[in-house]
Amino acid sequence: MSSPRERILEITFDLFGRQGYNSTGINQIISEAKVAKASFYQHFKSKEDLCVEFLKVRHEYWFGELNHFCAGEKNLKQRMIKSFDFLIDMNAKEHFRGCSFLNILSEIPMDNVKILQVIQQHKTDLRNYFSDLVKNEALSDHIYLLFESSIIESQLFKSNELIERSKNIVNRLIP
Repeated sequence: MSSPRERILEITFDLFGRQGYNSTGINQIISEAKVAKASFYQHFKSKEDLCVEFLKVRHEYWFGELNHFCAGEKNLKQRMIKSFDFLIDMNAKEHFRGCSFLNILSEIPMDNVKILQVIQQHKTDLRNYFSDLVKNEALSDHIYLLFESSIIESQLFKSNELIERSKNIVNRLIP
């Protein structure tokens, strides 16, 4: 049996993914996680704090999965292309859920600095992931933007078609 904190985060992942941040209430999370209200507030002071923790856990999970998925590729070009294959794999696992960070970003006011900073850090880390692979800033940013738009388009159309096209573009861009 998982701990109350773990159950809260598991339910949060499911509910934020299905219903969105704004449509998910603390009482629903408490009920579905089968925890006492006091237990919830022992771990999280507010829904905003829960969201920050959810995004931090999601960040660790997502990058862990990406690095594991691409670990076998020593060739930088192949690792870059494999990163796009990772998106296809995640779409299969998560039914085209899209980017948790961008999904929440679309629901919060821009003055919610606490959540916004976590989202910005995730995107900065992703951008750095590509710049670490390709030492050309313009090229790595181009690939980063292809990657980001592939996530959005695949979620919108429930299709991996543009991920495949992006892979072909990356294959031509990198010598």
